Amino acid sequence: MTDDGVLIVGAGPTGLTLAIELARRGAGVRIVDAAPAPHRESRGKGLQSRTLEVLEDVGVTERVLTAGTTRLPFRKYFDGAHVNDTDPFAETRPTPDAPYERGVLIGQWQVEKLLRERLAEFGVGVEPGTEVTGFEQDEDGVTAVLADGERIRAGYLVGCDGGRSRVRKAMGVRFEGTTEETQSMVVGDVEAEGISRDVWHQWFASDGGGVMLCPMPGTNSFQFQAGPELDASGEPLPPSLESFQRIFERYARVPGVTLTDPTWLSVWRVNVRMVDRMRVGRAFLAGDAAHIHPIAGGLGMNTGIQDAYNLGWKLALATAGQAGPGLLDTYEEERLPVAAWTLGISTDLYARVREAVREPGTGVEAAAPPPMGTGYRWSSLATLATPATPATTGDPAVLRPGDRAPDAPCLDASGNPIRLFQVYADPRFTLLGFGTEVAGAVGKLGAEHDDLLQAFTVDGGDLRDHEGHARRAYGVTDPALVLVRPDNHIALLTRDPAEVANYLSRITTFPPKE
Repeated sequence: MTDDGVLIVGAGPTGLTLAIELARRGAGVRIVDAAPAPHRESRGKGLQSRTLEVLEDVGVTERVLTAGTTRLPFRKYFDGAHVNDTDPFAETRPTPDAPYERGVLIGQWQVEKLLRERLAEFGVGVEPGTEVTGFEQDEDGVTAVLADGERIRAGYLVGCDGGRSRVRKAMGVRFEGTTEETQSMVVGDVEAEGISRDVWHQWFASDGGGVMLCPMPGTNSFQFQAGPELDASGEPLPPSLESFQRIFERYARVPGVTLTDPTWLSVWRVNVRMVDRMRVGRAFLAGDAAHIHPIAGGLGMNTGIQDAYNLGWKLALATAGQAGPGLLDTYEEERLPVAAWTLGISTDLYARVREAVREPGTGVEAAAPPPMGTGYRWSSLATLATPATPATTGDPAVLRPGDRAPDAPCLDASGNPIRLFQVYADPRFTLLGFGTEVAGAVGKLGAEHDDLLQAFTVDGGDLRDHEGHARRAYGVTDPALVLVRPDNHIALLTRDPAEVANYLSRITTFPPKE
């Protein structure tokens, strides 16, 4: 790999997503992982709706939906008695602008397997058993040092190597927050004959304890979660199949059920930490290497994947020499506030769950988080070009630069159904020109900026908004131009073609932070 390529350290969901984003844009990428082989642990087991949109663009959502499940009711028991079955998403439905109305339950190892398979389609594979112990950087690139003494040269380095990240330590950034040693949980994957697999079982008791068994799709395993057993001095006992069995018998009170075949036994502690910086020169952090937080809401894997989605297109432009020196600064500018929000909301959700499990009528559904990935209105990319004439009418808060770009069903030039998300799957910026009045400008912009832009007229030849969903989603009533970023966020809404040209030219000359 040349000095123009990217070295990714860590092949979890974050690193794999980033590798795919770079590979599909033609950037040189190498991804290494210290583990000798992929794990088979359920770990983070949920993908949110916005993450499904991201993974559709990456090319794996259809496979994820096949491997996982979108419908698993919560069955709660209190002091051994069945209380209720609930589904907090029972009334939700997909809409034209948001096709995924609920998340997917799927084991983390399965997500990683699907991402590795997708990455392999670009001719890139993970290099296992390759541990990066440190790195050096200069104006032209980064030199990573491996445990065996080998040195790898790359243009950029991204640490996706988890909460104990060696890349983060080598970068010298602060990882501020707390670890609550007194708040811990044992977790693992086990089998359990005689327990129904069509609900997520949650046994709680009036003493505040409990145990949960969540059936993992595509396997015979359940993910086991509970508070740890304590020894005579009140210290937590290490996780074991025997202790899992004792905890289960104490709280589930279901006779004749034996837990077997443990494939993962672990301890989870409440960690609330995040970095003060996500970039130092040519080195970056993403996922758990940059932020770790309580388990409630299942935000960890989702946040990491969305980190990678934000960084991927920017790094790809940088390696191709198409990005101004400041474009990479917008990764930290956009994602660091999201990390802070995630820490705050997941901490609050964890507290709510701890309180809710003491009540007969509620359980982990109290941890249903608000939607993630709604946008970056505060970003300098959202104010890179200020249009002289707004493109939309009505309430300006409906859609603004930095917001997530909505989906909408359309027809292509041949009259075949196509969704805007399918159009956006191209790794470039996308320009939508609404109305025949802007068709000429759209064609000209597409030809002049072909390396950065794909361009379509809506109701002017390329796409037909046959049911009006696209116009409603984007708040368009008059001729308008909508520029969408490669990560499917609004870059610009305008009526002036010169504003689009100016925005794209400024991407290639984007100034660095002062």
